[in-house]
Amino acid sequence: MDPTRRATIYLDAEVHRALRFKAAETERTISDLVNEAVRRSLAEDADDLVAIEGRRAEPARSFEAFVGSLRKRGKL
Repeated sequence: MDPTRRATIYLDAEVHRALRFKAAETERTISDLVNEAVRRSLAEDADDLVAIEGRRAEPARSFEAFVGSLRKRGKL
């Protein structure tokens, strides 16, 4: 595992309280919980970037054209 780095973050008081409770309940550290949440968020971003890249070749369509097509089909 890579060496850890120290960072100072500021959490909303209620978020910090919830993290403390969850850490105690799960017998994990707040750092472990935050690292897991950040990793999950970054993985979702990576998945989104792959999906965007896969759709890059699709033709662009304006919002107005999309709404117009919904109206023509009786969806609006």
